[in-house]
Amino acid sequence: MAVFILRRLMQAVLVVLAMACLVFFGVYLVGDPVWMFVSPDMNQADIAAVTASLGLDRPIWEQFARFLWSALQGDLGRSFVFGEPALKLILSRMPATLELATAALVMAIVLGIPLGLYAGLNPERAGSRTIMAGSIVGFSLPNFWVGIMLIMVFAVILGWLPSTGRGETATYFGITSSLFTLDGLRHIILPAFNLALTKIALVIRLTRAGTMEAIHQDYIKFARAKGLSQRRIVLVHLLKNIMIPIITVIGLEFGTLVAFAVVTETVFAWPGMGKLLIEAIQRLDRPVIVAYLMIIVLLFVVINLLVDICYSLLDPRVRLGEVSR
Repeated sequence: MAVFILRRLMQAVLVVLAMACLVFFGVYLVGDPVWMFVSPDMNQADIAAVTASLGLDRPIWEQFARFLWSALQGDLGRSFVFGEPALKLILSRMPATLELATAALVMAIVLGIPLGLYAGLNPERAGSRTIMAGSIVGFSLPNFWVGIMLIMVFAVILGWLPSTGRGETATYFGITSSLFTLDGLRHIILPAFNLALTKIALVIRLTRAGTMEAIHQDYIKFARAKGLSQRRIVLVHLLKNIMIPIITVIGLEFGTLVAFAVVTETVFAWPGMGKLLIEAIQRLDRPVIVAYLMIIVLLFVVINLLVDICYSLLDPRVRLGEVSR
């Protein structure tokens, strides 16, 4: 197990270094943020002074070397617009994004797995066909359009739920979150459901496919022959075996929920990292953009590592296969 984890850690370091190169050069070679801070009446000397103050007068390779050295010390640069460390700005918005992504992931699991089980155990029923048709709709509808429709129906027409903002927050055990208050829960329902819609559809289809394959396996037939109840067969035997691919996908999808919450946060004015990214792109605030992308890369790497470890715990053949190479 230790060899398996060590090998995965070495691979993770290489991935982070490669992505650091791609992110830095990809962002720093597009646009010139200097023109966001100069006025038409400035002369060339003034423009050169602004360029030097932002550290953009140095060769690109030197800028990258300085960025890499600072990143190793936990410094991802200072925001051109806010004048604060970019990492501090991102981390100040991260709790809002993480709680939105967590709420969306919980919705995907709580709704997707039971619906997928029902559809897989009863494939010929009308309810099963309705569920699968709904999953196709969930995949097909544009995220921003669904968000607007949710606001129109539940906030404007019915007036049941608020449409924007994070709501009231509370702090328990050093953690500040809107999930700890009733007002915060009311604010998070619409954006979390909007973010979770495609993931609910994905979990439904994965669970249904796994269920329909597992119910014909010998261990399920043997469990039925022993006289075990349908509830025990499903919850103990079937669910345990189909959870391996579901856990893998859910783990990876959490990263996509965080990374692609930009549209949802913009539609619902949710004060998270995605909304900050849009503001940084509009102002060509390069350090904030790079810091955001690097944090997302690290998040994906860590999630992949944890998923691999969980997968190896559920199926020892995974780590044994790695060690034998």
